[in-house]
Amino acid sequence: MSPRPRRVRFDWSDTKVAFIPDDVFTSHVINVLSLLLPAGERWFCRIYNKALPLVRDEQLAADVRGFIGQEATHARAHADLLEHFRARGIDTRDLTDEAELLFGYLLGDEPFGIHLASGVTERPWLSFRVGLIAAIEQFTCDLGTWVLEAKSLDEAGADPTMLDLLRWHGAEEVEHRTVAFDLYQHLSGSYGGRVLHMSLTFPALLAVWIRSTRFLLKVDPAARPLFRRSIVHGLIRFEQSARDRATLPPFSRLFAAARRYLARDFHPSREGAPELAADYLARSPSIVRNTGFVGAA
Repeated sequence: MSPRPRRVRFDWSDTKVAFIPDDVFTSHVINVLSLLLPAGERWFCRIYNKALPLVRDEQLAADVRGFIGQEATHARAHADLLEHFRARGIDTRDLTDEAELLFGYLLGDEPFGIHLASGVTERPWLSFRVGLIAAIEQFTCDLGTWVLEAKSLDEAGADPTMLDLLRWHGAEEVEHRTVAFDLYQHLSGSYGGRVLHMSLTFPALLAVWIRSTRFLLKVDPAARPLFRRSIVHGLIRFEQSARDRATLPPFSRLFAAARRYLARDFHPSREGAPELAADYLARSPSIVRNTGFVGAA
């Protein structure tokens, strides 16, 4: 069965920016998701809408349409959270504008303003971007599995609405974990391309995550003392949070996800925890039940 978008509704009125009590650092590491995802997932949707006419398999086409619907809903939900942050005095527009520039200009249909000749460079550029999304989705599936399993976040007293956002989103990432890879295989399937995409995606994601975390630490007055510390200090603190409190995934987990993706016989159907994802989607309090309307409320 193809993935399907769900209508969700979140009440952010009681959610603090530092949604894990007494742990503003970990809160902001996770808040980075909401900085990057609206622009990134809208980009996913644009690329997949361009790829959809090239799909010759009916089941895959239905899967791609479901993927587009889910990603569009994710983008709206995280954008709503950013509005809540702004109302709390955390203005993220400088960084979200950078994200829009990255996905709209550097990774858009005319990268760096260069017009691509139809049929000569346009199709390879589309396939390249589909491959990048497949590599990114390997991490979203793995992080989605991690957050579904991370009882340590509950034990740390994390805000329940924020946890629901993360787990609903993570569960849908696990649910549609095969779509991006299958679409890439359908359009290209080059193993060399897969290596290239992961070689670019992994370091880029780490760099962007570090940059975005430091941005949040800078614009949040309560976290500014942490911003003044070095990047190395932040990386050490990240690993301590992962090791001592298990409120962040360890770097070793991310490396392992990248390494599995590079196996020649890799397929994402063997990734994640689909039963756990399905169970959470059946009981998530944010999902509006018994309605035909789809999207973030």
